Amino acid sequence: MTTEKEKDIGNDEPNPAEQTEARTVVQVRNGESTAGGRQVESDEPLPIPDELAVLPLRNMVLYPMAAMPLTVGQPRSIRLVNDALVEQRIIALVASKDPEVDEPGPDLIYDVGTAAMVHRLRRTPDGTLLLFVQGVERIQLKGFTQIEPYMRANVAVIPEKSEVSVEIEALKRNMLDLFRSLVELMPHVPEEVVMAALNIEDPRQLVYQIASNMRMSIEDAQEILELDDVKDKLSKLTGILSRELEVVQLGQKIRTDAQSEMEKVQREYFLREQLKAIKRELGEEDEQSVEADEYRRKIAEANMPQEAEKEALRELSRMEKMPAAAAEYSVIKTYLDWMTSLPWSVSTDDNLDIAHARQVLDEDHYDLEEIKDRILEYLAVRKLKLEREGEEEALRSRGGILCFVGPPGTGKTSLGRSIARALGRNFTRMALGGMRDEAEIRGHRRTYIGAMPGRIVQAIKRAEANNPVFILDEVDKVGADWRGDPSSALLEVLDPEQNFEFRDHYLDVAFDLSRVMFITTANMLDPIPPPLRDRMEIIQLDGYTEEEKLRIAQQYLVPRQMKAASLQEGEVVFEEGAIRRIVRDYTREAGVRNLEREVGSVCRKIATRIAAGDAESVNVTWDDVPDFLGKQRFYSEAAERTELPGVVTGLVWTPVGGDIVFIESTKMRGKGGMQLTGKLGEVMRESAQAAMSYVRAQAKALGIDEQAFAKSDVHIHVPAGAVPKDGPSAGVTIATSLVSLFTNRCVRPDVGMTGEITLRGQVLPIGGLKQKVLAAHRVGLKTVIIPRRNEKDLDDIPEEIRKELNVVLVDRIEQVFEATLLDDACPADGGQEVAGES
Repeated sequence: MTTEKEKDIGNDEPNPAEQTEARTVVQVRNGESTAGGRQVESDEPLPIPDELAVLPLRNMVLYPMAAMPLTVGQPRSIRLVNDALVEQRIIALVASKDPEVDEPGPDLIYDVGTAAMVHRLRRTPDGTLLLFVQGVERIQLKGFTQIEPYMRANVAVIPEKSEVSVEIEALKRNMLDLFRSLVELMPHVPEEVVMAALNIEDPRQLVYQIASNMRMSIEDAQEILELDDVKDKLSKLTGILSRELEVVQLGQKIRTDAQSEMEKVQREYFLREQLKAIKRELGEEDEQSVEADEYRRKIAEANMPQEAEKEALRELSRMEKMPAAAAEYSVIKTYLDWMTSLPWSVSTDDNLDIAHARQVLDEDHYDLEEIKDRILEYLAVRKLKLEREGEEEALRSRGGILCFVGPPGTGKTSLGRSIARALGRNFTRMALGGMRDEAEIRGHRRTYIGAMPGRIVQAIKRAEANNPVFILDEVDKVGADWRGDPSSALLEVLDPEQNFEFRDHYLDVAFDLSRVMFITTANMLDPIPPPLRDRMEIIQLDGYTEEEKLRIAQQYLVPRQMKAASLQEGEVVFEEGAIRRIVRDYTREAGVRNLEREVGSVCRKIATRIAAGDAESVNVTWDDVPDFLGKQRFYSEAAERTELPGVVTGLVWTPVGGDIVFIESTKMRGKGGMQLTGKLGEVMRESAQAAMSYVRAQAKALGIDEQAFAKSDVHIHVPAGAVPKDGPSAGVTIATSLVSLFTNRCVRPDVGMTGEITLRGQVLPIGGLKQKVLAAHRVGLKTVIIPRRNEKDLDDIPEEIRKELNVVLVDRIEQVFEATLLDDACPADGGQEVAGES
């Protein structure tokens, strides 16, 4: 059943004076009706007319033999009651199907209701009527005879089927037991209702008595009224009582548990306050309690996740219970210091201004367009997500892990600082070079003496935000031995699908790393384990051209070194020729690190002159560079080294960028043997053997005496013998060296070559073309021979370099010989004329 406030037809409150009679089951007879157990004077049934006025009820069902107050406020309902009082005082009370409809029609009320007698009526000053009605008998509406001003319908009495059986008695007793248990848990139901129910023998009357006092839905109440068999009514009501008893018992348990927990917390609080007061009175208050209160305040302010806060409070509770002299006291204190100092919920706002980011990146770095575009793409996606999907989705978006791979000095680490400045984020860095202990990533467990969190958590603490730009430097130099494999520990850190719940062994709670922008750097890609490489987006940084180094020096290196030497603008001017000479004759590198050192050296010497009063300003020209940096350190030795037959300039890739290498061949009296030196790898040795086999097989076509191989031993050497060398791309260079040796024809001194050779003389593609071509340009070569299938890679080479170099594309080794070997034989004196002729 519904509450009394819902028993309202006219949207008015029920009469409070009648509340005690609302749940009373009465017996109605002809003449006086009784309520509350008073005796009646007559036992004759009250006659019910065939036609009755129909009064819809909202949120309630009136049962036969039940009495309750009603409030009538709608005009048509007031008119219905007034007309009924003039006639027989009996009306039909039927429940409405939709309680939201104020004036329901015939299609919005149930067909089965109760004929009720209006016993008392009281009019209020606002015009509403307060009624007291008694249910007489169950009726069914057979057809409406009137709709306006109120509904009238033909009705038929439908008495219930009732029988006396053991099953009905059992149902009755079970229902009474449930009702008694339920009333004990429901304080709003008076005990008198239970006593009245125990005194009722008639099962039908008992069902209506209990149903009138139960809380149930309008559908269940109507179903009980519509059931024809008393046994079915008992079964239905028993099920409702069982369900309600379970709900009430569960609610009671919840209230009891909550009350117990509240009492426990209050008790602990009062005891703790009493203990503090006792210590204060005895003058024994120590720093331990003050420390505990301070930690409790820090934990509350840290805004930790629920798991972390629970663990911190647990450790704090342990610390409070142990003396300060205990060994574990300081361990717990250190742990709480870490927990409260981490930026669990502190983050910086991203600056999503694309133009600003572009300006910052251009200010700090020259070129590197691919990387700059990737950062701008990241910002653009974050900005669109924030504008179109909201802040939560923007925070949830996880960008890829960037990995900058390139030679030293190309600006990989400093680029991370620029990205942080462009985003408006804090910056932190961790060097991975030489790291061999996995615990440096994940931290040590607290069971060890001197345990600390891993360097990931330490760096996040230093960054003072949970979304910094985090540089992991030299990821290719991480080691692995019996102490652990740090690269495996990095798999979780660098996986956006896992690092939102990174667990450091020391903290032992989850920390969200998904908002951190991780950037890794490496000189080489091969040493990085494939599973770790798969989690990163690889971006290659190639070496700089001479023109790019010139621009970088003018825009970045010179101003920075002038500032480092405390030189003011105008006190030193580097002419373009001076910088070019430093690049060519004093540095040979893919990056600009040594170039910056040499510029810094010049600036310091000029600062010394100005400080001594020997000069007010200095203009550094091409001719002045040796005065500051000494004699020339690097020479273009390609022409010098290729004066003799058998010496060829090859192009190679190294971890620090491209470089040139000289392949030297010589022959001596022997029996056809071949010796290889220069610390060559297995692949390079096989290339040399393939080149020798091809030259011997094609000796006649190449103009070589076939008996020369049987009478001679060949020695192939690659200088810089202490440096390991490997790879197949020296195949064409070795073959050219052998042909030059046996034909006594010198190689053009301004030519460099690269390519893999097959036994059939085909030239196969190679890797690292851009770095090799840049190296050729850097040392002054004019012609570069490359495999034709590498033609597509020429787009990566700057246009100004392509204009200065003659790139020869070849498919077969014969084309290499044609482009590199001079027609005339080398003179015995070293071939000075040949060199000049080239």
